[in-house]
Amino acid sequence: MSEVTRLTGTVSKMHTQLDSNGQPVSYRLPVGDEQLEMNDLVGRVLRLQYTGNIFCTHCGRKTKKSFNQGFCWPCFQKLACCDSCIMSPEKCHYEHGTCREPEWGEKFCMTDHIVYLANSSGLKVGITRISQVPTRWIDQGAVQAIPIFRVATRQLSGLVEDLLRQDINDRTNWRAMLKGQSADVDLAVERDRLFELFAPGIDLLQQEYGLQAVQQIYDAEPATIHYPVHSYPTKVVSFNLDKQPVAQGKLIGIKGQYLIFDTGVINIRKYTAYEMAVEIY
Repeated sequence: MSEVTRLTGTVSKMHTQLDSNGQPVSYRLPVGDEQLEMNDLVGRVLRLQYTGNIFCTHCGRKTKKSFNQGFCWPCFQKLACCDSCIMSPEKCHYEHGTCREPEWGEKFCMTDHIVYLANSSGLKVGITRISQVPTRWIDQGAVQAIPIFRVATRQLSGLVEDLLRQDINDRTNWRAMLKGQSADVDLAVERDRLFELFAPGIDLLQQEYGLQAVQQIYDAEPATIHYPVHSYPTKVVSFNLDKQPVAQGKLIGIKGQYLIFDTGVINIRKYTAYEMAVEIY
């Protein structure tokens, strides 16, 4: 019988690393001060038990409920990273002097962003800070991705995305993503099609903000991403630790921020700041 490993601590989104040699994404799960090498655990039985404790990921105070994936209510109300413009960057209000944390905004929003195409559950458009490539693609479970614009601010990335999503989706169907059903997409062809389709709108943005602020990327090579998945589920059932505090089963794969068990799936990012007892058999 395999030795049982037990850890207890708050969890957060898994750290990822993508090698350039075609190997699957490497995953590490933070549990308190420890980090579990998750790829080595595919094929093993895991038990995750929510202890009932949640500790704000920003201030550390104990909270009965997590807001915006890991924050207590006061931090959710005051932090810039929890403001509505993070989800809708085209609504950025920094220039009006109303940013909750101007220094944070300068560091995270007034910096170069990428607008990209990805294939996770089909073709989609997305945005991320340039420093978050390819992490953002991995977190969404993309199997293919390509950057198509480099822009000067988060707001501009939102304006470009808002233009492109008139034609393509900006959301991932997480159930389809976890079934591994995405057919290959020629992302370079789609990029060129969108450049042509939205040429007038792109020109207007460049005229208003400048060519250097909204740059099309013509020569990027699509990235192909592989995940440590032994088998995909035919039916996706999600664990809800707020209703049933235990998720247990044989780990058959990891994709996006999901652990895929033979008994169901769990979105680890959703439970950021939750204290869990983790057992490995």
